[in-house]
Amino acid sequence: MLNLGIIGTNWITSQFVNAGKENAAFTLTAVYSRTLAKAQQFAESVARPDAAFFTDLTDFFASDTFDVVYIASPNSLHKEQAIKAIEAGKHVIVEKPAFSNPAEFKEVKDALAEHDDIFYFEAARHIFDPNFQVVERKLAELEAKGSVNGATISYMKYSSRYDNVLAGEEPNIFSTKFSGGALQDIGVYAVYGALRLFGTPDKVHYFADMARTGVDAKGTAILDYPDYHVTLLFGKTAQSYVPTEIYAGKETLWVDSIATLDAVRFYPDYRAKEYTDLTVSHPENPMVNEADFFARAIETGDFDAMQDLLVLSHNVNEVLYALRRNAGIEFTADRG
Repeated sequence: MLNLGIIGTNWITSQFVNAGKENAAFTLTAVYSRTLAKAQQFAESVARPDAAFFTDLTDFFASDTFDVVYIASPNSLHKEQAIKAIEAGKHVIVEKPAFSNPAEFKEVKDALAEHDDIFYFEAARHIFDPNFQVVERKLAELEAKGSVNGATISYMKYSSRYDNVLAGEEPNIFSTKFSGGALQDIGVYAVYGALRLFGTPDKVHYFADMARTGVDAKGTAILDYPDYHVTLLFGKTAQSYVPTEIYAGKETLWVDSIATLDAVRFYPDYRAKEYTDLTVSHPENPMVNEADFFARAIETGDFDAMQDLLVLSHNVNEVLYALRRNAGIEFTADRG
């Protein structure tokens, strides 16, 4: 079991800590927060009151109380914190989206090159889900037949924080200063899913509905591949119930949600309503599989597994940036 330090005391951090505890992959031993009270409150909430608490980032990274850091701070802070972690000899797991732009990603890769014993992972939990792997296998069968001719990947959830925007406020997730917006926060699930399933597109287009804060609130992205297009629908200002579908002529591979993957169906013929249920069971905590994967890779020194995911993480970062550029969205981080 690896000792875990965390940055970010929100619900997703709690989910990761509990996932690591569930499969004995990680145990929480250090918490960084801007306030001591918040750090202590978080540790109590995950039954780790004996963890070490830090309100100074330098002291946190200088501590020998943990081996791996999980970073779930606002997006714009990921790069600086990841580099500090690497330089301190800590393995890094950073929540998606990892970094604001390719320039930040290059800085992190340069740091990794100088510390080649350090592991880095971007926490895209859904690609480790057993049902995502079901989709990958079925898609491979369809591709072998040469019948795949497009897909629609949808993930749209109304955000209560958009109510704050309407009230004249600027929450971090709707702020250019913190590298926010629908694409970064929720569209990243769709982009990760598309690139894992179909590879890197030749060209991208993004039609964004903008919030008054300067970030995208909802949008449609189109990824161009040699023989078809993949359409991504995502947003934080509407609630959608549209599923994800992969098209293969008369056949359709259907997923309830690219993020939750609770149901997978295969429709073999458009003339009939019958389908084959391909769904397999998966953990109640959706981060269990990724936590287990990261821990096993680190403990066994499997740098090949890291490199495979590093390439994907890099490509996702490039596509997110290209989509933003296509829509004319600029972050504070883009100015250097």
